[in-house]
Amino acid sequence: MKSIVLSAVGEPSEVLKCIDKSIPEPGRGQVRVRMIASPINPSDLMLTRGRYMVKPEVGSSLGYEGVGVVEKVGPGLLGKYMAGKRVAVLNAAGGNWSEYAVLPANRVVPVPSDLPDEQVASFFVNPATVLCMVREVLGVRRGDWLLNNAAGSSLGKMIIKLGKRDGFKTLNIVRREALIPELKALGADEVVVEGRESLAELVSGIVGKSGLKHAIDPVAGASGSAVFESLASDGHMLVYGTLSSDPLTISPRSLISGKRIEGFYLGHYMQRRPMWKNLLLFKEISRLIRAGVLDTPPGPRFTLDQIAQAVVAAEASGKGGKVLLTIS
Repeated sequence: MKSIVLSAVGEPSEVLKCIDKSIPEPGRGQVRVRMIASPINPSDLMLTRGRYMVKPEVGSSLGYEGVGVVEKVGPGLLGKYMAGKRVAVLNAAGGNWSEYAVLPANRVVPVPSDLPDEQVASFFVNPATVLCMVREVLGVRRGDWLLNNAAGSSLGKMIIKLGKRDGFKTLNIVRREALIPELKALGADEVVVEGRESLAELVSGIVGKSGLKHAIDPVAGASGSAVFESLASDGHMLVYGTLSSDPLTISPRSLISGKRIEGFYLGHYMQRRPMWKNLLLFKEISRLIRAGVLDTPPGPRFTLDQIAQAVVAAEASGKGGKVLLTIS
């Protein structure tokens, strides 16, 4: 089979290689999935550069999510139940950028037939992160303001659409003015370009006396630090990315005053939840994809052999949607 592997830590277009490997066999409690498609996410590229939560292993395969069909199962009841089903493939160890992937049977989720492959391919990482951060950890309520940093990303746009659906207001930070009309059309309440004025003063002028209670930030560095300082004294901020690679600088007085800051990593968060709760989450994701709230606009498609072009396209501005590797 063909598989994308990491030949070294470095620039994705240079170190990701498509090679031939033996087709793996599933063991007890495992399934083998014939992969249909898998997205290229920022986390995949950060891992390749050695800047992600886990240390990359040279020679390993990549790809955390995707869509496929369970083709073969190892011993175990759950695997037999999954046989022949089209599934969302939640591969915590990576390996979905391959023609076949073997993983535990409890890491594949049967999906409704009316969801198209390109939506199932991106079924998990962004939609689950959005719902868990906004509804469960922050507990954003109808009428609340949520500051959404780097709002032009795929996840940032989902936050805006969820706000319109759930009735909370979004204050969205972008780096390019050209994004403002698009985000407004999605339902953004306010969109501002970073760096034009003091963020704390800007937030105060928009939110008013009640102050900003909720914020999410995937950037860190000076941008994330400014977001934290713009919070009200009882505000709560989640950091779910490090796009700047720079540390946060936070005044101890802000913490003493009652502001809260914590990190959010979906992999760790999901491991602490009971299975029944995860199944309800997957059902809600399916419902909101159908409703156009957590859908992922499809972008350019590439084959495994075109991995170098694919990763360049995934980081290009104006790509129009999620870049997919089409596998079979």
